[in-house]
Amino acid sequence: MAQLNRTESKRLFESANTLFPGGVNSPVRAFKSVGGTPLFIDKGKGSHIWDVDGNKFLDFCNSWGPLIHGHANDYVESKVIESLKKGASFGAPTEMENRLATLIKTHIPFIEKMRFVSSGTEAVMSALRLARGYTNKSKILKFEGCYHGHVDALLVKAGSGMATLGTSSSAGVPDAFANETLVLPLNDAEKLQRTFENHAHEMAAVIIEPVPANNGLLLQDLSFLMQLRALCTEHKVLLIFDEVISGFRVAFGGASEVYKITPDIVTYGKIIGGGLPVGAYASSNEIMSMVAPEGPVYQAGTLSGNPVAMAAGIAQLELCLTEGFYPRMEVKTSQFVQRINAFAKIKNYPFELAFIGSIFWLSFNGRKSVHRSDEINSDMTKFNEMHAFLLENGVYIGPSGYEVGFVSSAHTEEELAYAADCFCRGLDVLYGK
Repeated sequence: MAQLNRTESKRLFESANTLFPGGVNSPVRAFKSVGGTPLFIDKGKGSHIWDVDGNKFLDFCNSWGPLIHGHANDYVESKVIESLKKGASFGAPTEMENRLATLIKTHIPFIEKMRFVSSGTEAVMSALRLARGYTNKSKILKFEGCYHGHVDALLVKAGSGMATLGTSSSAGVPDAFANETLVLPLNDAEKLQRTFENHAHEMAAVIIEPVPANNGLLLQDLSFLMQLRALCTEHKVLLIFDEVISGFRVAFGGASEVYKITPDIVTYGKIIGGGLPVGAYASSNEIMSMVAPEGPVYQAGTLSGNPVAMAAGIAQLELCLTEGFYPRMEVKTSQFVQRINAFAKIKNYPFELAFIGSIFWLSFNGRKSVHRSDEINSDMTKFNEMHAFLLENGVYIGPSGYEVGFVSSAHTEEELAYAADCFCRGLDVLYGK
């Protein structure tokens, strides 16, 4: 197999190492998990990206999820340019904010008011502050294996015991912050019940990715999510759905729509920005009335509601609302996944693609269902080998075995068939057959 030319990427990475920690502005981009020089991307169009060495790849990273219509979508791009010509930022209200908010509110019934921010992390941070301000309680319950951005109180991991106070999983997070967070394993109904019995009186909120997709694709039993909703209602604890990845991806209304479960607060990011930095948190009129300037919970941002980002979001969501869009995306993804899974099953390879909607994950876990992070095989050797094989064959997936992949509307049946064939050939190489 010919070695991928990374000459220019290597030169740029050497320069970047003198400018940024680890040479990158977000850790997973460094290819530390899979080895080798990270690819420096020059351009993207449709389902493909090109690196600075001229290598072309069929892209399943989609900028980690936002590009549900692929790169440089003509309609989205035209609306961005149209808005940019009027000015990049004003720090004042614009009609574009109203238009995007109305589009979202019209199609997601439980949302009455929202606040735009600039990232998913900012949305989650603001949602936690809102929950604490509304309930006058301080503790948050989260789940091991769910990632909610680099918010201090949520960069925690579980200790020993049933539901322990969190311990920091990052330097720079004081124990006092982590101690306000309780941590439980996912999909454990008994521990969830006992935690509410013991701690509900001090819990402001429970936060969960209803489709946990930052540490593998840890699909939850519907009964567990329904139990969580019922316990929050019973004990007057707010339920926060972090739909930064699943929102507008598995359905327009995200996992809330798929599972028919209404959260008290929801956070969004990625897709609502159309490829530009946008996040949002949303809730009922009553809860959102706590947010400044209407209420005492302070949150602000110079670029919140940026008109260019709003224009991109409006255009992208308009395309998502075309008739039959989400069923088509699911069928397309299902056919791609099942083709690979059928091959792995026939060959008796311990591999499976898990998926929901247009999200998929490479699971080297013996084709068993994986609901919790501690059920994931921590040996990523096979993933790293598959990643290298796919790159050499012009298929790009995220450089970590814990990250998910995404199918976009720009992927054609022919391209997906080619990618599926690459996966199958890669499995033969991995397992020596």
